[in-house]
Amino acid sequence: MMESGPLTGPVPTDGTADASHPRSAEPTGVPAKPNPAANGEIAGTFWRRFTFRRPLAALILQRLGLSVGLLFAVSLMIFGGIEALPGDFATTYLGQSATPQAVENIRKDLGLDKPWTERYVSWLGGAIQGDFGTSWASKNSVGEQISKRLGNSLFLAFFAALISVPLAVGLGMLAVQFRNRLPDKIINVISLAAISLPEFFVGYLLIMFFAVKFGIATFPATVYDSMSFTERLSAIALPVATLVLVVLAHMMRMTRAAILNVMSSAYVETAELKGLSMFRIIARHAAPNAVAPVINVIALNLAYLVVGVVVVEVVFVYPGMGQYMVDAVTVRDMPVVQACGLIFAAFYIFLNMAADILAIIANPRLRHPR
Repeated sequence: MMESGPLTGPVPTDGTADASHPRSAEPTGVPAKPNPAANGEIAGTFWRRFTFRRPLAALILQRLGLSVGLLFAVSLMIFGGIEALPGDFATTYLGQSATPQAVENIRKDLGLDKPWTERYVSWLGGAIQGDFGTSWASKNSVGEQISKRLGNSLFLAFFAALISVPLAVGLGMLAVQFRNRLPDKIINVISLAAISLPEFFVGYLLIMFFAVKFGIATFPATVYDSMSFTERLSAIALPVATLVLVVLAHMMRMTRAAILNVMSSAYVETAELKGLSMFRIIARHAAPNAVAPVINVIALNLAYLVVGVVVVEVVFVYPGMGQYMVDAVTVRDMPVVQACGLIFAAFYIFLNMAADILAIIANPRLRHPR
């Protein structure tokens, strides 16, 4: 049985295909379907399916991608910002009395006569491989110098975090347990005073009392390879105390606020009606559910312990990354400044990324999607 199609003539209607009467691929008024491979719909569909089936993994991959992209953008800002600074290393190194030819020779030896885009690509490619070039001032490998200084800074930050994080969480829980009572008020007053004082002022106060007046602490805080572990701990006592006082108050107050926010939940009221003690309610019910904001605050302060040690290291003459960067700035040693800035940015970005990932993993709705 046959029908006449609008364009193709007689068309079989019994379901059989006739090679002599092919159907039109695009009937009148009906547009052709778009090709998924041509407009990227295959990749988009795959990502949507992956996000639906594995929301936790998808969020983690998104955070990783954003962190890598942000680090690339920061590297461009660091290089561009240093490039835009007035003056150059050649003039600073040779002095104002240097001849133009001598300055030009130094610039050519250092590669400063090349376009900044070419120098940026070369620098970033080396940095990805762990090669930060050679110091203009000392002619030593920047990577080797940074490896020693970074170890000292991480040693200082590790012990500051080891003391401040448990102490901040404990004091925050204690303030919640005795909220609006004397212990809570004392903790709040001390934390406000600690937040209000800058780290260099806290450092100088500790030096004046414990190193100068009482003579029970070491100053300057110098460490070297032949020192024993106990000697190193004694040398970093004052810098660690300064960092602990600076970050402790912020972490403690945010921990207190996060737990107090959870304490108004229905399940906490149910636990109170069951007759559970306040400490058990906070430790077993409130604190685990307030872990996401607490993790973010702790990560921010851990990043500060690594990135923000510049002032503390300068005050205590500690041979870390901060002191190394300040010394390089004074002589305009740009490879060192760029390397230190990129490493500080990497620590800050990836510690925040780790905090985001831990907060995502701590969310049961993402761990167990319905």
